[in-house]
Amino acid sequence: MKYALIHAILLDGSENMEPREGLTVLVNGEIIEAIVPGDICPAGYEGIDLKGQYLMPGLINLHTHLPSGGKPRKKQPDNAKLVRLVTSNALLRRAVQAITESSARTELFSGVTTLRTVGGVQSFDGLARDRILKGEIAGPRIMAANMAVSVPGGHMAGSLAYEATSPEEAADYVRLIAKDRPDLIKLMITGGVLDARVRGEPGEVKMPPEYVKAACDAAHALHLPVAAHVESPEGVRVALENGVDTIEHGARPDGEILALFRERGAALVATLSPALPYALFDRAVSGVSETEQYNGDVVFRGIIDCARACLENGIPVGLGTDTGCPYITHYDMWRELNYFHRFCGVTNAFALHTATLRNARIAGIDSVTGSIEPGKSADMIVTRRNPLEDLGALRHVRMVFARGRLFRDVKVKKMPRVERELDKFV
Repeated sequence: MKYALIHAILLDGSENMEPREGLTVLVNGEIIEAIVPGDICPAGYEGIDLKGQYLMPGLINLHTHLPSGGKPRKKQPDNAKLVRLVTSNALLRRAVQAITESSARTELFSGVTTLRTVGGVQSFDGLARDRILKGEIAGPRIMAANMAVSVPGGHMAGSLAYEATSPEEAADYVRLIAKDRPDLIKLMITGGVLDARVRGEPGEVKMPPEYVKAACDAAHALHLPVAAHVESPEGVRVALENGVDTIEHGARPDGEILALFRERGAALVATLSPALPYALFDRAVSGVSETEQYNGDVVFRGIIDCARACLENGIPVGLGTDTGCPYITHYDMWRELNYFHRFCGVTNAFALHTATLRNARIAGIDSVTGSIEPGKSADMIVTRRNPLEDLGALRHVRMVFARGRLFRDVKVKKMPRVERELDKFV
């Protein structure tokens, strides 16, 4: 299809973007063909009058887990047992695939036109990616990691991650994952909030440095970048010293860690959303213990400190939601931008720039997407209000273009309880 988008207020995704009027954006198939002055509709184009609404690049979510939806739960599940069950027969595997594809569609209809998965059930993320690319189902561009690599007793071991018991086995698992053509490799280097058993222990290093190096070397030999789950300063150090490309979550850095970021050319993917409920919710609501809340606050403050320090030192910072954690949904990427603004002190414009063009750069796809420029993929969203004035404008997306495919009047099913509790922190 060919579209002429007229009477739009354009936000192009650049760092210093300002609203621009009096332009027409021409879309030809999957590509933004041109941006021309005036309100014109050339012959052969379908004119779409946006009537003064805001047109901007689609959001990019750099940290998701598609098989989970963020529904609150009363107790922590046995993830390894659950995954064994849902992959035990063809019927249940089809159900997992359907959930994965439904989650991807929810991301799309909430304004996310590109996402990166960082730990999934078997290769279902990659299968969803391939079906979307073939046009069989609706969804965003997916950069899939599929299964991750962990160690016995490590984060998500036996569920979303293989358990390596030696450096050689860590490398072998990378090569095994690579057979399903992932876009990146995920390592689980430290524990998480709920893995800790005592106060002050979140982010304990689980994967030995030699395992990390072996996995990174194997991934880089296959031209695959490496993302790592890390929630402690020592974990960040181990990850960067041994070849990791993106630190997922993060922890309070010192000068040595910041120097390692620069030396490696690595980036931080901040995930404020999943730590907030553990740290800031009333425990009667979150259902966590006093120890879990304390550790959640350690992780939450560590992510904020890491993001602030990286920004101050010119180190790239991206954003992801870590959807799948309790209270973190596939339709709430806008909240991550809001938290970035609120807790890290960035402007609304910089938050939007981060969730679009900067995230694209971190993912290595900024020549393809992330901004509204001729020649780039037609990945765009429309909102009624200006997100540069209020990021809450992104909460209600009116229209989505994904690789030129238009979705009008998009809607997602929301969880009232989740909305009610999270809205206290907007």
